[in-house]
Amino acid sequence: MHLELITLLGQKLNEPVYGITIPTAAGEISVFPGHERLVTLAVPGVLSVRRRKGDSDAHLQYFAISGGIVEISPQQVRILVDEAESGEDILESESKAALERALKLRQEAGDQVSIEKAQAHIDRHAVRLKVAQLRRRHRRG
Repeated sequence: MHLELITLLGQKLNEPVYGITIPTAAGEISVFPGHERLVTLAVPGVLSVRRRKGDSDAHLQYFAISGGIVEISPQQVRILVDEAESGEDILESESKAALERALKLRQEAGDQVSIEKAQAHIDRHAVRLKVAQLRRRHRRG
């Protein structure tokens, strides 16, 4: 099966893979070759990619993605999102500090718009932190 992961800045992945787990509005879905056709919404969360059938979880590649659109056919998956950051590009300490700043912003927000902006930052940095932790855990495991 072929995966295309496309962001506003361009193509992140364009290669054959065995399986993908995608965060969607209806919950996480796992996609393997031969999957039924589907178009759905991706939500901010962790995208995991298994390159080969026999790969262990230690070989999964993780991405922190923003929301977007997912188009699935039996032999191809196209994911269009605003952002997708690989676990290799995320520093856990920076993500943790950014999450703490976002939580403080929400606490100090004086109006609904500021609260919603702060919550969007919280969601983004919580996902980035989770991806960094997954990468660290599986690299050790």
